[in-house]
Amino acid sequence: MSFTPLSLPPDDGASALSSVLAEVRGVDAEVASAEARRVRALARAGHLALDASAGWRASAKAAEMALREVASEIAAASSLSDRSVQAEIGRAMTLADDFPVTLDAWEAGALTRAHVRVIVDAGTPVPLERRGEFDLLAVATADGLSPGRLQARLAALVESLQPTTLTERHRRGRETRCVRVVPAEDGMSDLIATLPTVLAVGIYDRLVQQSAAIIDARGDAAQIQASSGQDAGGSDDPDGRARATAPDRTTAATPAPTTGADTQPAPDTRSADQVRADILADLLLTAAPGADPTRGDDGPGALGAIRARVQVIVPALTMLRPGEENLDPAHLVGHGPVDAATARALAEATPLPWDRVLTHPVSGEVLRTDTYHRTAAIDRHLRARDRHCRWPGCTTPAIRCEVDHTRDHALGGPTDTTNLAHLCQRHHTQKQFTRWKVRQHPGGILEWTSPTGRVYVDEPLPYSPAVRFLRHDEPPDAPSRQPECERAPF
Repeated sequence: MSFTPLSLPPDDGASALSSVLAEVRGVDAEVASAEARRVRALARAGHLALDASAGWRASAKAAEMALREVASEIAAASSLSDRSVQAEIGRAMTLADDFPVTLDAWEAGALTRAHVRVIVDAGTPVPLERRGEFDLLAVATADGLSPGRLQARLAALVESLQPTTLTERHRRGRETRCVRVVPAEDGMSDLIATLPTVLAVGIYDRLVQQSAAIIDARGDAAQIQASSGQDAGGSDDPDGRARATAPDRTTAATPAPTTGADTQPAPDTRSADQVRADILADLLLTAAPGADPTRGDDGPGALGAIRARVQVIVPALTMLRPGEENLDPAHLVGHGPVDAATARALAEATPLPWDRVLTHPVSGEVLRTDTYHRTAAIDRHLRARDRHCRWPGCTTPAIRCEVDHTRDHALGGPTDTTNLAHLCQRHHTQKQFTRWKVRQHPGGILEWTSPTGRVYVDEPLPYSPAVRFLRHDEPPDAPSRQPECERAPF
């Protein structure tokens, strides 16, 4: 694959792009401030309604009618639905009352609407008496993080503030697992399965792998057929291009359209989302991936061997002390905490070797990885250190990323952990074929420089430190979070 570099003015357009960026950031701050002020106004409207209903006979219906009255007033003036305005008032009151620090940061332009939504969604399960603590820590954590990475950090923070263990809550949550159908428009419906997160992520990952294999296979087959058609003088479309068709394989859920009894199926032009939906239907209805273009008469073909992949970080002490799992829970990379029982079951069931990760007792930085099995030590270290794509803000798990030489190997870059990092396919390509530059510093810290000269630093997410500093008012015999000397998560 070749890329033709863009024709750029002598200064590479950096000054013009920098001016545009400054304008965008300035407008972002103004919008954030205006949105926060609107939230404050809606919250005040809600409190006015509650105050007005306080003199009435105390009842939920009275409060509801008062809120409805205020919402209708605002909705009529704004040409909006009173239902949607009432919902907005409810959310505004929650934000203003329970997350005041977040609202202040939003108004100051330090947070975006997306960051605020992540904080409120993550903080809602936190007990009311600890929500103020969460609010303060969440805003401090959000600095420099994308909403996706912030969501992962806050999941661990929420666990540390919960009065019950994740295992206890997961046990209750499992009782809600179900499958339901929600009718939609145009003869469609949503099939919704409520499952434990590890199972849901595993199912989706397998669908992703299978759809990628199908799309790759149909592209190769179409290219071969197009080449064969040209060699044999095959028929052309009216615009003069050789007609290429996909393999004669379709799913039971989506039969390929045909133009006549003697014609070949039309090319498979389904999107990745559509292919995944069709595979899911085939697997559930026929118990076999019928969409597999590599399938022969003797079995399901290559796709039948594909299994789901999940990347789980399990601290050793979480395995040994499940009662303290909230302090350092097992973590499903890219999604959030996993209860200790599930993590222990994965550790006992997997035929693959677990990588031991030795970390710095204070900073949590990855120092070394090892295993009793003969595997690629560098890859183990990088997976443990990076956990996800190292482009600023990206949360794609490392198991779905490519290992990239920060300094190109062709230019003398060494193949070791000081010059390697995980990048997803999108950002790997962007690093190669755009004007973004990157340097790697000790400890796996990546320093990205944008085309306008701005620098963004991406540091590996540290593991929980082994040393805990006690508050002056905390008794010395308080339950310890970690041993004082070392920690070896698996």
